[in-house]
Amino acid sequence: MATTTCEIIWLRTLLHDLMIPISSSAQLYCDNYAAIHIAANSVHHERTKHIEIDCHFIQDFIKSGSIVTSHISSKLQLANLFIKALDSHQFSFLVGKLGIRNLHAPT
Repeated sequence: MATTTCEIIWLRTLLHDLMIPISSSAQLYCDNYAAIHIAANSVHHERTKHIEIDCHFIQDFIKSGSIVTSHISSKLQLANLFIKALDSHQFSFLVGKLGIRNLHAPT
């Protein structure tokens, strides 16, 4: 989530520099309830010490309202198409969500 937050902030800064107004918060989807809770919660436990800097970084942007976190089911996570081995049904489902109709059609 911290890496994606960095990318979101970079893109928002680029759009601001290009004088393109941004009126809404960026939506950050995560399939891990614990990560969302840790990012939103300012109280940390001793088991989360190693990720404390990342949490504070994300918390600042959540508090400012520039980023809003939401849960998404792992089966609907489009990133899984690129990072996980999927069965053919799940692969076809996610490719369809990207709007790709036929990978092998001549262009």
